[in-house]
Amino acid sequence: MFFYLYAIIELLAFFLDAGIIPTANVSYPWFAAVYTGLVAGAYTCILLNGFVGFQFAEDGTPLSLWLLRISILVTFGVSFFVAIATFKNIAGFSYAKPIGLWIIYILWPLVCTVVYVVSQLVLVFRTLEDRWPIGDIVFGAAFFTVAQVILFAFSVTICDAIKHYIDGLFFFTLCMLLSVMMVYKYWDSITREDLEFSVGSKATVWEVKDPLLAGGADYGDEDSASNYTHGGGAPASLVGGVSGKQLYGNTGAAGRGYPPY
Repeated sequence: MFFYLYAIIELLAFFLDAGIIPTANVSYPWFAAVYTGLVAGAYTCILLNGFVGFQFAEDGTPLSLWLLRISILVTFGVSFFVAIATFKNIAGFSYAKPIGLWIIYILWPLVCTVVYVVSQLVLVFRTLEDRWPIGDIVFGAAFFTVAQVILFAFSVTICDAIKHYIDGLFFFTLCMLLSVMMVYKYWDSITREDLEFSVGSKATVWEVKDPLLAGGADYGDEDSASNYTHGGGAPASLVGGVSGKQLYGNTGAAGRGYPPY
């Protein structure tokens, strides 16, 4: 669910940030409100996923799935309403003082991220013997922090230095992508079952289904009657029809002694 939301957010951001939908267009506030709702919903999703490991509801059960879906839907609805009301100056909201929009777009993601990181550190220390997932958490949090600093502190500086070709939003998007990748890597490292397109180091177990490759196979009576077996003894040589052991292994009239006389 989280990665679907992330994919939709990035697709919508492409249209909003690249100017495909101009800011002066009447539809821009509506698309921006949808974007805001999706962002808030994605952070709600990752927050609830952080509590799944504590088994308040078993992962994959209808209870956990519907709780996740309903929470995301409610968050999306509230955030969408606050955003569009702020853009349109309705229901007591004003774009001159966008406190509600600041809460759902800036403060809420920060709170969700902090709670998620702390809860996952507690989960790893208390329940897992392997400490490698801590590295995934730390790197993910570091990329998230760098993304926010670049966007809010150095975006204008970067834009002026590169002569307005790109700004801090480009590096913000890149760091957020790396942060999401570390979230996926962390989930893969704490999950026993291999995830699709796994980025972990779990070995793949290959099942041999071909009887020719499996040991102890029965090849039937035809092979026992092969021309390259000599009276049930040792296998015959492919050159000459008999092997050296068959030729010199027996003495007497039926065979020759070794070394030959």
